Amino acid sequence: MRILIATPEAVPYAKTGGLADVAGALIKKYRDMKKEAYIILPLYRKIKKGDVLLKNTGLKIKVPIGDREIEGGIFSGESLTYFIDCDEFFDREELYGTPQGDYIDNASRFIFFSRGVLETCKALNFKPDVIHCNEWQTGLIPLYLKTIYRLDKFFKDTATMLTIHNLGYQGLFPASEMPLTGLGWELFNPEGIEFYGRINFLKAGLVSADVLTTVSYTYAKEILKKESGFGLEGVLQRREKDLYGVINGIDYKEWDPSKDRFLPKNFDIKNLQGKRECKRRLVKEVSLDKLERPFIGMITRLSAQKGLDLVLQSIEELLSLGVNLILLGKGEEAFHIGFSEVANRYKGRVSVTIGFEEPLAHRIYAGSDFFLTPSRYEPCGLGQLISMRYGSIPIGRRTGGLVDTIQDYDPLTSKGTGFLFSDHTPSAMLDAVKRALCVYTDKDKMQRIIVNAMKMDFSWKRSAERYIELYDYVTKKRKGMV
Repeated sequence: MRILIATPEAVPYAKTGGLADVAGALIKKYRDMKKEAYIILPLYRKIKKGDVLLKNTGLKIKVPIGDREIEGGIFSGESLTYFIDCDEFFDREELYGTPQGDYIDNASRFIFFSRGVLETCKALNFKPDVIHCNEWQTGLIPLYLKTIYRLDKFFKDTATMLTIHNLGYQGLFPASEMPLTGLGWELFNPEGIEFYGRINFLKAGLVSADVLTTVSYTYAKEILKKESGFGLEGVLQRREKDLYGVINGIDYKEWDPSKDRFLPKNFDIKNLQGKRECKRRLVKEVSLDKLERPFIGMITRLSAQKGLDLVLQSIEELLSLGVNLILLGKGEEAFHIGFSEVANRYKGRVSVTIGFEEPLAHRIYAGSDFFLTPSRYEPCGLGQLISMRYGSIPIGRRTGGLVDTIQDYDPLTSKGTGFLFSDHTPSAMLDAVKRALCVYTDKDKMQRIIVNAMKMDFSWKRSAERYIELYDYVTKKRKGMV
């Protein structure tokens, strides 16, 4: 089976969030499994300037964008990786926009990429059995295959899967952009890609992909309801029989505290001495006080979805509990400002790094006692999976993938891997922190919950196998065999 993963980002090439980790780790797992799996993404500036060994295939593609025809090039990387080159669209500092807002031509950029993926397949004479599309940036691919390329024999056996990593990001654009897609106006209706008077790229994929997946069992149920459906719950309800939840995994080779090259001292479940040394060194690195204080780490996109308003609203009471806070991330300007002000006001108690530094991220996971994820909603979440691998106990809201991956601690049995709270309020979050601190003061209980967390297996093996099963199903469905 020939698998093509189409994604707007993937590690180690380009990253803004968890999608990149998922795409990069999944393709690595497929190759470990000896699957014929390829990945394709835009050739961004940061990829060109990075350490990736790029080879210009010399092949060109031409993609109509409205009344223009845009030329792109095809580059290859190592391990069956392809990049679509177009300086007009991808030679920029960031992937999708700046802290001030999205790039105004994102519709054109990802129309070009989506149709460019199909043109690249033809240029390479590569016929995928399944194209695994990811997020709104690739949502037009399944629709193009059902419309413009419907009679193209090259793709007659190609099936499509669309994975929803975050339903809150849909790729919404003015109706005036419709001619850029090359699609007919007959598709601009509630049954097609129209969404309250605008074009919706994610909806294009939801109505046209052969099968839909999302990144946890609970999130697959949540998005069928109005409270979590972001206006698309009706579309998803109609496709419920084609919607599957597949929990994300993490790369256990990259995230391994016993071998992590970024840590000052390695450790494992049998010998946790190195974890205390990691905490001691982290205290010095980020200039926080008192090693004895419980440390709460946060590595996150700075957005309202992540529940960061709860932290800002309750920062004084949170610190009054005796904890120190370490935050690493970037995102919305308001949160950049808010957390920078908090760090200045509480020097020695709060450390904030705006941006993303891979080595520091590893050291925060290893050196923190707890890992806070107070999300409004969380499709899956990777931070809590990594934190458990490193013995940093998650404190998270009872939503989405956090429910599926964190076992709430039971003080009577000492069973559990973290602490969950339900209401999206500062008081509910603080109550969960207080429960966690009660365990922290008891060394035996804290040791037990650390071991419980580190024993969990969130490697990609099970999830990758489930995706392969779905690929097999959808290709047979495409051929009328099921």
